[in-house]
Amino acid sequence: MQTTVKTAVTLIGTGLHSGRPARLVIHPAETGGIRFRRVDITDRDNVIPALYDRVTDTQLCTLISNDAGASVGTIEHVMAALAGTGVTHAMIDIDGPEVPIMDGSAWRFVQAILRAGLAPVAGPRKAIRVLKTVRDEQGGVIAELSPAEMLTIDFAIDFPDAAIGRQVKSMSMVNGAFVHELADCRTFCRRADVEAMQSHGLALGGSLDNAVVVEGDKVLNPGGFRRTDECVRHKMLDALGDLALAGAPILGAYRGERAGHGATNRLLRRLFATPGAWEEVVLDAEAASLLPGAGVDAADLRRVG
Repeated sequence: MQTTVKTAVTLIGTGLHSGRPARLVIHPAETGGIRFRRVDITDRDNVIPALYDRVTDTQLCTLISNDAGASVGTIEHVMAALAGTGVTHAMIDIDGPEVPIMDGSAWRFVQAILRAGLAPVAGPRKAIRVLKTVRDEQGGVIAELSPAEMLTIDFAIDFPDAAIGRQVKSMSMVNGAFVHELADCRTFCRRADVEAMQSHGLALGGSLDNAVVVEGDKVLNPGGFRRTDECVRHKMLDALGDLALAGAPILGAYRGERAGHGATNRLLRRLFATPGAWEEVVLDAEAASLLPGAGVDAADLRRVG
């Protein structure tokens, strides 16, 4: 069976880059996959499918657009939350150009989805099985997908700031691992980068309330990191959200070395453009139990941290 939210989920917050307030509502849907609907646009097509080939910008976030020019950005955290809770169909209404950043992680989206509950939707559970390794490499940035029976994520980051440094982590996305281990990990940046972006009219909604900010060996947020390796875990969160744009769960091993939104999107484009690199499969109950959101519910919220 496929899955949607049992009742509508509403979240209100501020866009990280635009600084604009936004209201987001995740509605139940029985078909159509994940779609965004810009309810503030009424003069043209305002529905944008959440698919890899709709990505039109990855510089600061993942932004998708439709052929009529409607777009929505910073979708990666809510996409990760939907994938990590097993939601396959939803219509997401939003009244502005950017998904609210909330606390900089996927946690509030996950909380709202699991508290609302999940409902089965008729139809077979499908996935994208990786059949041969595909790789995107540019300037020392690597993103790769290889055959595997379940989705695993292996990620490495390396920053000159001592507060971050080099962090490496591997994880299988089974048994609610995303909800328990990644969902609460926040986006991060260096103080100098924040100041530079804001001087150019970017990251206008950024603050210590929605991002971890470091300077050298110091974490400027009161309370510091939520986890000692929160930064690499957040990159894994982003990767799951960007991989969700495949349109179905991926059965494969993802590896990222300093990878970001652009590398993961290029990887998906390469996967689907490579003959024999993938196949769509219908999952039996045993295979479906290995998907990232299989079996999670509101009780899992108490197991985080």
